[in-house]
Amino acid sequence: MSMDKISTFSEIKILSRQYKNAYKTIVFTNGCFDILHAGHVKYLTHAAEFGDVLILGLNSDNSVKRIKGEKRPVLSQDHRSYVIASLACIDHVVLFDEPDPEKLIEAICPDVLVKGADWSEDQIIGADFVKRNGGRVERVILEPDISTTKIIERIGTLYYGR
Repeated sequence: MSMDKISTFSEIKILSRQYKNAYKTIVFTNGCFDILHAGHVKYLTHAAEFGDVLILGLNSDNSVKRIKGEKRPVLSQDHRSYVIASLACIDHVVLFDEPDPEKLIEAICPDVLVKGADWSEDQIIGADFVKRNGGRVERVILEPDISTTKIIERIGTLYYGR
């Protein structure tokens, strides 16, 4: 089931057009989702509530390395995409290799672009494009005190004394 949700760039362009033709509200968000945790699940569940179809742009391993450093990702893109696609709130996962999802956003042309509230709207990649095309931007408050970085640090402290 979840493998059916993993789409290529070309496939998501076609699917997005089909959803638009069917008058479905497309929601888009993106991220690394390196170690899936409760904060991620709450964020994605909330994002899905903004429309009919939730498409998640997932940073590829190369993209994560460029953003987070050589030690990341902890989990490979194949594992991350499988786990995230297994969530009921996710309709499609599409990998992107660039450091940001701008090309993907332009290909999908979502009705709603969702990011964490830790991003100001003027810093959200694709926000201007989405608004110019009649869409809107939603910022979701993130769960406090949980992040992949904090989980990695806690594991290091618990098991390696670092």
